[in-house]
Amino acid sequence: MTHPFPEYETYDAVGLAELVAAKDIKPSELFEAAVSRIDEVNPLINAVVSTRFEAAAAELDDRAELEPFGGVPYLIKDLAPEEGEPIAFGSVFFKDYVGETTPEAVTRMKRAGLVSLGRTNTPEFGLLPTTEPVAYGVCRNPWDLSRSSGGSSGGAAAAVAAGIVPMANASDGGGSIRIPASACGVFGMKPTRGRIPLYPPGAADYLSTSFCVSKSVRDSAQLLDAISGHVPGSRYVASAPTTPYREEVETDPQPMRIAVTTTSLGGRPLHKECIAAVTATADLLVDLGHDVEEALPPIAEETISESFLTWWMSMAQTAALLILDEVETRPGGTGLRRSAGDYRALRAAAWLDRKRRSGLPAFEPFTWEMMRRAMQLTPGHLLNATNDLQEASYAMGSFLESYDIFISPTLGEPPKYLGEFDQTKTFDEFAAELVEYVPFTPIGNFSGLPAMSVPLHWTDSGLPVGVHFMGRHGDESMLFRLAGQLERAQPWSERRPPMLDHSLDR
Repeated sequence: MTHPFPEYETYDAVGLAELVAAKDIKPSELFEAAVSRIDEVNPLINAVVSTRFEAAAAELDDRAELEPFGGVPYLIKDLAPEEGEPIAFGSVFFKDYVGETTPEAVTRMKRAGLVSLGRTNTPEFGLLPTTEPVAYGVCRNPWDLSRSSGGSSGGAAAAVAAGIVPMANASDGGGSIRIPASACGVFGMKPTRGRIPLYPPGAADYLSTSFCVSKSVRDSAQLLDAISGHVPGSRYVASAPTTPYREEVETDPQPMRIAVTTTSLGGRPLHKECIAAVTATADLLVDLGHDVEEALPPIAEETISESFLTWWMSMAQTAALLILDEVETRPGGTGLRRSAGDYRALRAAAWLDRKRRSGLPAFEPFTWEMMRRAMQLTPGHLLNATNDLQEASYAMGSFLESYDIFISPTLGEPPKYLGEFDQTKTFDEFAAELVEYVPFTPIGNFSGLPAMSVPLHWTDSGLPVGVHFMGRHGDESMLFRLAGQLERAQPWSERRPPMLDHSLDR
């Protein structure tokens, strides 16, 4: 297929915006190029689950006048509601739901000139590190169509890796920006807690943030400049930077003291490719003038895994209550009264609802079990888990007084094969597999620290393996300086997934 703008895929979002601002290209040409790319590659990877081309075309002229991304194509993750737009949260249960509110973060992205062409694939309620929802089907990794794109922002990362858009909305409550960034070979940063407000409020704002995955470091920096800042009444507030993040990307950092690990927090060996990624990155950092040594923060891996899972289940319980509300208010609803402790009411409501649908289960096995266990939690369970995670946060903060940055692999192994996460296993067995696959990213969520996955390593078979960097509270600036330095020293933007040049063997 011939693109209306053949060079489209070679540009990042900042570059495309500069072309529009200089009137070297029309926003309509970018729009046509992105639509063409969706038509060409999305049947292979299933990253985009719904489109809004007509509405997007009508917004082009107005958005093109906005800075800093006027007229640049974009995609919204199917966990972020928008008023008047369909959203399923990756769930069969919500397949016909329409958003009633628009989060402040998404509103700010629109004010920055970004034009949403549709919504990206995500696991049900964003609970898993792989994007294989029953509702929409698997999202394939552009680097190997038999592999997972990660999760929960798997569709967003796959779309960026495949050249559909240079940057896409993503969110991160346990690694959901950084996990797919690693799996798909793109850049993904989770900002400091409170940097971007989660408004309207939700139970997830202790752990989660909404941001993006991007082709380049400067794209993420420019977007953070555009959308960061609290709203009145914010529970968490991060101090404003002294210099725009976009400028920090162009500035090499001063020599830093960096801690690195090639094992899990508990000393468990990781995959050889993850070790290779971190080892090569450590060598590169030494060449760039930094002091690197092996060190682990004094955090008990088993304790934080159990406590984080308690919080994760609590978030599932919140979703369950919202589901009961939704069933009650639908035409022909059950009329059941909401009850936080009545799991049977939830199950009955969902069962009645699915009967009028396609016959698919209302929820996936892992989601059901998370909800069931969540209904058995008490406030004391959540308080104790929060205390455990806070102790670990203090330990991490103290550790980062001795080191500027903590480096690890983003994941415990390269991208898994699709279907490798089997929800029919026992809950404990399945949860243990999740911990082994995602050993580091949750630290950034419960501690609120900024962290990023940088695409610095590919296996001999061509699979990306991200390297994870965690910095001090409120200091995204240092991470952006380091990421910019690494991007200049070892560029990744010219890499193209070879599987996109071939049709999927169906």
